[in-house]
Amino acid sequence: MQLHIRHETRYRYDRPVKYSVQSLRLTPRRDPGQRALEWTISAPGRRFEQTDAHGNVAHLLTIEEPHREIAIVVRGVIETAGGEARQEDGPLSPLAYLAPTRLTSADADLRAFACASVGNLHHPRARAEALSDAVFNAVRYAPGASGVHDDAAAVFKAGAGVCQDHAHVFLACAHALGIPARYVSGYLYTGDSRDIASHAWVDVWAGAEAGWRSLDVTHQRPAISRYCRLAVGRDYLDAAPVRGVRQGGGGENMEVRVLVAESAQQ
Repeated sequence: MQLHIRHETRYRYDRPVKYSVQSLRLTPRRDPGQRALEWTISAPGRRFEQTDAHGNVAHLLTIEEPHREIAIVVRGVIETAGGEARQEDGPLSPLAYLAPTRLTSADADLRAFACASVGNLHHPRARAEALSDAVFNAVRYAPGASGVHDDAAAVFKAGAGVCQDHAHVFLACAHALGIPARYVSGYLYTGDSRDIASHAWVDVWAGAEAGWRSLDVTHQRPAISRYCRLAVGRDYLDAAPVRGVRQGGGGENMEVRVLVAESAQQ
């Protein structure tokens, strides 16, 4: 299917910013299950394109003139495959996605939960699906219940979070079980314009023959067809669509608007 996407990120500051640097991962990955028919990025300042350690297309955006607002707009059309496909392996070994990060470290409670979730299952896919079910049931979807810097252990203890938290808790448990897994950021078309179209899910290593398979913990299904993949990484910080630092500016207000549709008319 074709996904028509528009994503706008707008920063406004109380006082002029002297200098700012933004790291953008807003270009769809070149993975087997998708291809970009059209894609443009509009932003002020200078952009330098590179491919990061995870195989993501990244842009370093620098604005050296005083400014009180930044508007970053991406739009395009993505064609996705209909069936479940093996995702791009990327430049790193799957073993690189076993190391915990600050956001995906498992404490004793998470390790015990992970072991109980898979029981005596041995097949990689069955273990991943059982773990996904368990995380979904343990962490209630509740917008506003968590922040972008909350780690997996804190979210699990609170028992509530959003798609980013489902992904982090899953990753922490998978790593505790010795299963390579990575974070995925991107867009999801649900058919309902009221739904948030930015999304996060996971890739799970299913062995050398099957490779990386995508799993949406929040919706309990394979992440195929209606999904556009932007970036992968060890956690949110590796795959965040927009991250930045600045000098000056005082208080900050950020607005994000994402639209995903099946046609330009929508």
